[in-house]
Amino acid sequence: MARALDILAHLARQPGSVGASAIARDLGLPRSTTYHLLAVLEERGFVLRLPESRGWALGSSAYGLTSAYTPHEGLERLARPVMRSLADELGVTVHLGILRGPLTLYLLKESPSGATDEPSLVTAVGVLLPAHLTASGRAILAQLPEPTVRALYARPGDFVSRTGRGPRGIVDLLADLTPERERGWSEEFELVTPGLRSVGAAVFDLHAQPVAALSCTWRARVPVREVAPIVAALRAGAAEVSRRLGG
Repeated sequence: MARALDILAHLARQPGSVGASAIARDLGLPRSTTYHLLAVLEERGFVLRLPESRGWALGSSAYGLTSAYTPHEGLERLARPVMRSLADELGVTVHLGILRGPLTLYLLKESPSGATDEPSLVTAVGVLLPAHLTASGRAILAQLPEPTVRALYARPGDFVSRTGRGPRGIVDLLADLTPERERGWSEEFELVTPGLRSVGAAVFDLHAQPVAALSCTWRARVPVREVAPIVAALRAGAAEVSRRLGG
C-alpha cells in the first residue's frame, strides 16, 4: 500500500507523464514491483497509461480523492497531448471547451506546429462565446436532455447572432441539435466568424455526462479541406479524452 501511495504522490508532482523505468529509479523500487503496482492502479483508475508518451499519469479516480481538486486541471492535463497530436495531424487549430450556462468557455487551444496558413481566431483561452453558435457548445448541447437545454436558454436575450446566422430561438436550436446528436458531432459554418468553419465532438466523464468538447476550426472556403477525415479524427480524439476521464 505504501509503495502504491508513493507512486501516486510522485506522479502528482510531475508536470507531465513519467515512464515506468523513471518511476522505479526515482522511488528506488524494483522494476517488477513498479510494473505490478502500476497495473493494479490502472485497473482501478488511479493511473493512466498515455501511449503517445509511453508514460504514466494520474487517472480520474486519483483526482476524485480530494475536494480541493478542480476538474478543469485534470481535464486539461489529460486532453492537451491528444489535442496537440490532432492539431499536427490535421493541420488545424484544436480547442477544448466547456459550457458556462448558455456560453462556451475555451480552456485550451492547440495550433499546428510549423508554418501554416491558419486563420486568426477569436477563440483564445478564457474567451466566452454563445454556445449555440460554437461547434464545442453545440456538441455538448446536443448530448444534453431537452429540458436541460431549455433551462439554459430561459432568457429571451440568450439567442444572439454574430454574423446574422444561427438559431433565433429554442425551437430552431432543438431542431438543429437533433441531427447532430444522431450523428455524434456538431458543426458551425460562419456562425462565429465569416469565412470560418468548425466541427466539434463531445467528451464524456465516467458518469456518461458530456462535460466538454473538442473542436477544430479552419477556413471555410479552402477546397482541399475534406470534412470527413477531420470529423473522424476529432471524434477519435474526443473518445480518447473520454477514456482518460473514465468515460
